[in-house]
Amino acid sequence: MGVGLKMFLGYAESVRYLTAVAGAAPGFSGVGVFVLPSFPVIPRAAGALGGSRVAYGAQDGHWEQEGAFTGCVSPAMLRELGCTFMEVGHAERRRLFGEDDATTARKAAAAVEAGLVPIICVGEQHAGDDAAAHAVAQAACVLAELPADATAVIAYEPIWAIGAAAPADERHIAPVASALRASTFSRPGRVRLLYGGSVASGRVGEIMRAGLDGVFVGRGALAVDGLCSIVDEVRAAA
Repeated sequence: MGVGLKMFLGYAESVRYLTAVAGAAPGFSGVGVFVLPSFPVIPRAAGALGGSRVAYGAQDGHWEQEGAFTGCVSPAMLRELGCTFMEVGHAERRRLFGEDDATTARKAAAAVEAGLVPIICVGEQHAGDDAAAHAVAQAACVLAELPADATAVIAYEPIWAIGAAAPADERHIAPVASALRASTFSRPGRVRLLYGGSVASGRVGEIMRAGLDGVFVGRGALAVDGLCSIVDEVRAAA
């Protein structure tokens, strides 16, 4: 399971959070956990989480490893800082910065080139859309640009569920998970499936029954107690 901190916490808050997560990590046995803090916090994540069960990564990255790209961050630098993961294609990046499937694919390929695992976000805009077809098409566009043996994570996040009062239910998620499994089954590289979108303690078991490997959490894990509860629910449902 993963936690994306977005821009919810300040610098000192983020460091305290990561330190608390490291302290709780012995209780995460059997569940792989990663955290994506803001860029300036990543060097401190290395110190706080080093030697723990918790990996860390970045919420975004550029499609080139170096060059004249003001304000951008190189995947190679992220790897140099000890990151394992790089998130690409989140709905907020698409909506606020005009990123599309082609941009997402370039970023994912750069992440793999740098030795990072891309977290590829996919999801439909509206609840009435053909969610499975939309997610498979988005994922396929990105995976086609990666080496066949590359490891990747697909985070299915229906856009209408992000920041909502409740996550999508099992009946909605299950066909999407099944379609994504079928579309990636023949790839030599491992592809793990996560669900994101208003995940909170108490609903994780239902989400996991839809055929996923885990969850991708935002606000529901900003308190370490909430994170620990979600980890327990993932473990129980696995």
